[in-house]
Amino acid sequence: MAVHDEQTARAVARMQQYIAEHLHQNITLAQLAHVAGYSNWHAAKVFRELTGNSPAQYIRLLRLTGAALKLRDGEDRVLEVALQSHFETHEGFTRAFCRTFGMPPVTYSRTAPPVKLFMPDSVYHAFRMLKRSENSMDTKQFPSAVFVSTSTHPARKLMLYRGKQAEDYMTYCQEVGCDMWPVLCSVKEALYEPAGMWLPDHLIEPGTSRYVQAVELPADYAGPVPEGFSLIDLPACDYLVFRGEPFLDDEFCEAVQVLWAYIERFDPAPMGYQWAPAAGPRIQLSPTGERGCIEALPVRALDSRPAV
Repeated sequence: MAVHDEQTARAVARMQQYIAEHLHQNITLAQLAHVAGYSNWHAAKVFRELTGNSPAQYIRLLRLTGAALKLRDGEDRVLEVALQSHFETHEGFTRAFCRTFGMPPVTYSRTAPPVKLFMPDSVYHAFRMLKRSENSMDTKQFPSAVFVSTSTHPARKLMLYRGKQAEDYMTYCQEVGCDMWPVLCSVKEALYEPAGMWLPDHLIEPGTSRYVQAVELPADYAGPVPEGFSLIDLPACDYLVFRGEPFLDDEFCEAVQVLWAYIERFDPAPMGYQWAPAAGPRIQLSPTGERGCIEALPVRALDSRPAV
């Protein structure tokens, strides 16, 4: 993402939000420019600079991704999906789908292999993440409640993409880019949504990172593994799940920091657990303002023995 000032990042984020909310309607550059508060020319210019796509390309890629998900889940026939995605002909939809995903839509609807979906982040979130790495934050005045629950993950497989030395999301993206997440989101057999994860020591291969992006799959998964990804087995594991309150876009980084501070101080013993970092990866779901930040840490019952 090109580096811009906060005002520009907010303006492009407003255009992104407008597109997301009106994706099934006709969207014009004039409408986006009005939302941004810019001229048509300047709106298109900064949109391309910050997202890497023109508004028209961005909208088409989002619609093709929505079409791929419908075909993956068997919701409609190819022609119906094409029309719902604002393509006038089956042929035009097929050509665009092939260019984007490397196969005809009818083939994808039958086999649904992992593909790279188009799932852009808010440019304002990216801007805030960059600023967070440059400046320390004071979260003392940030009010937030944290809700704690338990969850058990069964024995399963983990499809993951390893970095080199990354310990967090930012350094991971610097090492390997941000293209792994959309592929993980396309995996039909996923038990849960994809997540950022911190691996325990015994799952880190020499010369690879602790932080990875991954998705949990059934233990008997025998489907394709995309190039560069790995597939490993995980035993059943209990988790404590920490969920912060919903937050505004301006509070994204602070919300993550508050949750981490709460987890660091938390004692699981009153709930009958102890931390079990070797039992499984620490899991971070994608933070969204609507649901808050969510992380899950592996634990075991106080009266149980460590897994061998």
